[in-house]
Amino acid sequence: MRPLTLLLLLPLLTAGCAWLPDQVDETTGMNASELYSLAKEALGEHNYEMAIDYYVKLEGRYPYGRYAEQAQLETAYAHYKAQEPAAAVAAADRFIKLHPRHPHVAYAYYLRGLAMFEPGDNFLERFVPTDKTGRDPAAAREAFGYFQELITRFPDSRYTKDAVQRMTYLRNRLADYEVRVAAFYLTRGADVAAAERAGYVVENYDRTPAVPEALALMVEAYRRMEMGALADDALRVLRLNYPDHPALKRVAG
Repeated sequence: MRPLTLLLLLPLLTAGCAWLPDQVDETTGMNASELYSLAKEALGEHNYEMAIDYYVKLEGRYPYGRYAEQAQLETAYAHYKAQEPAAAVAAADRFIKLHPRHPHVAYAYYLRGLAMFEPGDNFLERFVPTDKTGRDPAAAREAFGYFQELITRFPDSRYTKDAVQRMTYLRNRLADYEVRVAAFYLTRGADVAAAERAGYVVENYDRTPAVPEALALMVEAYRRMEMGALADDALRVLRLNYPDHPALKRVAG
């Protein structure tokens, strides 16, 4: 295209842009109650992005009052349902900081734990079971800490019972993870690291299903290092407390 032709077209193109209507904000002029109703409707339809957008608008226009407070809390929930754990925790933390004595603040503490409970789940894992004990335990530890804070601060809350059950599950997962690491060290010939990791399970995750395997790994690691007394001690504890466990058969000979 010749430069002159381009110059002649520019005014037309500019005028054409002016013909396009501006995007209309349907929420303009709505009060807090109406905005909240829209957000709740979007939340109920699992349109979490839209719900969050409405909550943000609500708080921006009406920053005080019960609707703004509820919007802050439900924003955290919407992020949780959208599988955005970091955003959910941040929103819940903000609510806790702004409203430490709110009647529903215990839920914010609970929601932080929920957000980190299974942050790595994806669509496929809902249909194809996977072994979660091999995952990075950082999120599990964080969730455990959040639930621990909930039951410490609000032992009588309606969420405490569920939090305790989830903590039991997380504790078992963390113990299994440590045993896997110990077993890996053993296969690599890192006997000292294997014994230390297995011993950590026995000391810190007592009464979890992973303990007998941890004891057996300790027996194997100490035998390799020719530390007979320590191996015998671990074997004795294993035999006394888990006489029928398969791990005992592996190391009893």
